[in-house]
Amino acid sequence: MSDVKDLQLLLKANTPIIVIESSEETRVIDMLQRSVVGINKPLYSWTITRGLQRQDIDMGHVDELLDATDVLKHIVSDPLACLYVLLDFHPYLSEPVNVRLIKELALEQKADIHQLILVSHDIDIPDELHPFCAYFELRLPNQQQLMDIIKEEAGQWSQHNQKQKVQTDNKTLKALVSNLNGLSFNDARRLVKKAIVDDGAISVSDMPKVMKAKYELLNQDSLLAYEFETEDFANVGGMQNLKQWLKVRKTVFVDTHGDHGLPAPKGILLLGVQGCGKSLVSRAVAGIFSVPLLRLDFGSLYNKFFGESEKNLNQALATATVMAPCVLWIDEIEKGLSVGDNDGGTSRRVLASLLTWMSENKNAVFIVATANDIEKLPPELIRKGRFDEIFFVDLPDANERKDIFRIHLKKRNLKVKNFDMTALSEASEGFSGSEIEQAIVSALYMAHATAQAPDTQSVMNELRATRPLSVVMSEKINYLRDWAKGRTVSVQ
Repeated sequence: MSDVKDLQLLLKANTPIIVIESSEETRVIDMLQRSVVGINKPLYSWTITRGLQRQDIDMGHVDELLDATDVLKHIVSDPLACLYVLLDFHPYLSEPVNVRLIKELALEQKADIHQLILVSHDIDIPDELHPFCAYFELRLPNQQQLMDIIKEEAGQWSQHNQKQKVQTDNKTLKALVSNLNGLSFNDARRLVKKAIVDDGAISVSDMPKVMKAKYELLNQDSLLAYEFETEDFANVGGMQNLKQWLKVRKTVFVDTHGDHGLPAPKGILLLGVQGCGKSLVSRAVAGIFSVPLLRLDFGSLYNKFFGESEKNLNQALATATVMAPCVLWIDEIEKGLSVGDNDGGTSRRVLASLLTWMSENKNAVFIVATANDIEKLPPELIRKGRFDEIFFVDLPDANERKDIFRIHLKKRNLKVKNFDMTALSEASEGFSGSEIEQAIVSALYMAHATAQAPDTQSVMNELRATRPLSVVMSEKINYLRDWAKGRTVSVQ
């Protein structure tokens, strides 16, 4: 059933108040003009700047009536049943006299009654009016409608550019349609126009820009952060088991419409020692899947949105769903789920919201959750079926340490052949990847201060001056390793 027919049913049912939360005001008015055909009620609209206007036929300004209370009094006194669209009326719903006037309209029991349609981007209905309200939600454009928008915008660009055709191909068009899913008609049209207008082409290079703009439209004051820089797995030392696991599942995750008969991969939990590359892996997963990376910072959940934690978590998860296909990186997940029993049950409700979403989500959102402290994770989260797999990220072994040294030396334009990889690997036993990186950075600072080129010895000196986490927190790391045995899969 179309939006127009659904809206027509509400109007024919004489629903006293219809609430439409939407920024697509022009589209709503157009739908209402088509919906009133056959209803036999005049259609009026009101704004604080233009007053009252007839909408179903052109009569210009009917009456100034710029004051919100005055227009309600006018409606109450009008003997002829009409439809009144009140645009951006939400600020005036806090005034008792307006609420009472609307309630008196809604209490009218005649067969033909006035009907109010409240239209705004955000409407907070007073409690006493809730029993008289019906909420109408505009459908988002489907794939065919999105394709029609692209064709329309391409046609308009061609008309204004000497009949030149917009350059593209079917694969790129399908990718653009997929990336526009979840947007309103107006927002989708705006992004399509932006993609075309620069160079008269829709290309693969437009997709990241479209996704960035889409994220900015959807993610209003949310916990999510769009990570623009993803990683190549070539920059992740070791972890061959995890790399292979992801490569096997890449095709199924990316090809959401494929007839492969396999469930889409849901995600992984990365448990392990701090500084061993869990964050780097999260970025690399988005890189290997070639999809956007969204970061959900659970640590700020309670501080940033005190009293509204579940609501804002749900908003963030809804944004991730609309951004699909994407990787959702939940960083240090234990920080948002281990507040305890002294938070009024908030942490339990947050956990319930997350688990419900994980269970019901059918979109291509691949979760990468990272955790440092297994003791703080609730058992409901780590039981079988929540994640596809739980991987344990341990301290790197000798060969992996060599890989890590190579990666970070190359990143800083240092020639690997000038360094003794074996000696550095042996000297860094018990070091995490981030600690190895910091040793190289410190050696570079020392080299700059002494005006000497960094070498094996300068890096060795920094390693000897460092007490790695494996020494400082050896008991905790050993406990974590013991817990992981038999319960997790090694990334190595």
